[in-house]
Amino acid sequence: MKKIALLGMPNTGKSTFFNRLTGSIAKVGNWPGITVDLLSAKILLGGDMVEVVDLPGIYNLHGFSDDEQVVRQFLEEQPVNALVVIANPTQLDRQLALVLQLRSLGLPMILLLNMSDEARRLGVHIDVPGLARALRMPVAELSAKYGQGFPQVRHQMEQILRQQGTPRAAQTGVLQEDDALGQELNTLLRQHVTIPVQIKAGWSERIDKLLLHPWLGLPLFFLAMLLLFEAVYGVGTPLQDALGWTLDTVKTTWLAPALAGFPPLLQNFLLSGIYDGVGTVLTFLPIILVFFVGMSVVEDSGYLARAAFLMDALMSRLGLDGRAFVMQLMGFGCNVPAIMGTRIMRSRSARLLSMLIIPFSLCSARLQVFLFFTSVLFSPRTAPLVLFSLYVMSLLAALLTALVWKRRFSSYEPMLLEMPPYRLPTLRQMFSQGWQQSRHFLAGASGFIVLGVVAVWALTHFPTGVTPAGPDTLAGILASWLEPVFQPLGIDKLLSIALLFGFVAKEIVIGALAVIFGSSNEALGGIISARMDWVQAYGFMLFTLIYTPCLATVAALQRESRSWGFTSFSLLWSLGLAWITSFLFYQGARALGL
Repeated sequence: MKKIALLGMPNTGKSTFFNRLTGSIAKVGNWPGITVDLLSAKILLGGDMVEVVDLPGIYNLHGFSDDEQVVRQFLEEQPVNALVVIANPTQLDRQLALVLQLRSLGLPMILLLNMSDEARRLGVHIDVPGLARALRMPVAELSAKYGQGFPQVRHQMEQILRQQGTPRAAQTGVLQEDDALGQELNTLLRQHVTIPVQIKAGWSERIDKLLLHPWLGLPLFFLAMLLLFEAVYGVGTPLQDALGWTLDTVKTTWLAPALAGFPPLLQNFLLSGIYDGVGTVLTFLPIILVFFVGMSVVEDSGYLARAAFLMDALMSRLGLDGRAFVMQLMGFGCNVPAIMGTRIMRSRSARLLSMLIIPFSLCSARLQVFLFFTSVLFSPRTAPLVLFSLYVMSLLAALLTALVWKRRFSSYEPMLLEMPPYRLPTLRQMFSQGWQQSRHFLAGASGFIVLGVVAVWALTHFPTGVTPAGPDTLAGILASWLEPVFQPLGIDKLLSIALLFGFVAKEIVIGALAVIFGSSNEALGGIISARMDWVQAYGFMLFTLIYTPCLATVAALQRESRSWGFTSFSLLWSLGLAWITSFLFYQGARALGL
């Protein structure tokens, strides 16, 4: 099978091109360093099956970051038929140096000038035929965002594949000296690229005067996030209710009558165990979809890069920089890719400290738990504010952790962050990212959810002949052992069982509660509201927010840190911080008579 590698600097639209070319839904965002692992997809190109590999964005082949080492190792060890290099035509004065370095590897190459529509608006003109002759490689303009220029690009890729026989690895011994590269770069820019002497201030610059204001910038960012949460509830809750009604109707109208002849224990297992447990989790899918569609607007518009810039001064006082804050925000989707994203940091200490704070991000799995409790125990006006407060608490937990441990993981690496112009994401990008995150939630959690609800059902129904979820069941006995630990936090002993399963995957928590109390989504809400007041619920959510991350995150921590000692330390710190935080809140609220 033939193989093509995609390369380029961060924030050139490389992953957008990959998605458009292959039909895949890779992670796409308008801020640097978003591609943190090797993504690949197979396509039919010119009659051949071709594997397209999307490599991490790099600035330099001579760099020493993990991403740059990954790219070098791939090019040295993996034979390829061609390199496709993506560049931003408005920044060729900085990006052509990487093109020249890659050309010296002796591999067939195509240079694609992405965002050509944006370059034309800014008055940047590229002599494409002349640049192609000077570089001795095909050069094409396109807009991956809008799909412009793709027929020509596919034709050039087919041609270069037909011309190449056996794939080969890079000729790393023929790299040119940097001085020679610099001279050639200046010649190319002078002869083939025309940039206006002064580019007039666009709407990005005018917006930044407000959004990057020293005093107003951060409050406006948090206001934008609060409005996002309001929209999540306003749009997502009716969709959730509709899906919950549909699942209940299916259960009562078709499923329960169909299982009427089954033994009672098996009926209970299938209806109250599997169906109610998994169904309760599924009802939160519409809200998660709405949330990530909104987050895709924040990401793709370029606003996340501004958030990193605004937070850099504060993060530097904690031994980190704005990139750690970006990774923290990336963890809203899932902690695992956020932890992998720390590869863009060269300093191991900065990476470890970033990995220590990322698990406090309120990921989509935790979001499902909080959406349930806030909708059950708080009014529609209060629920968005409560959810917003949990995001603030996740940030405060991360900042406290960085403050406490910054001397242990000290680093002085400066931040290098590209500030992209604001770009309006297309509807295709918005819904692709929303669906990607929702699909990731279902695909990654489905196995854990089924296994979790089965295990909880077994704990609450065995031994047989006793009251389900009663004190004589396995769950009741285990809950009694855990009671001294969770009672000071105001956490019901049966809810503590759900927390244990939440260590495997937070998605299991709500499904576990449905199984423990033998109820579907609507009935479960009534049971929980009768057993807890808002103080207990908020204390439970605080503990869920901060305590140990899921097993997938633990595996990512160990893989990226290459240290079981660090991984164990991270787990113990988050568990201890969760207990102390929940204890202080619950006992403090009760002392105030709440």
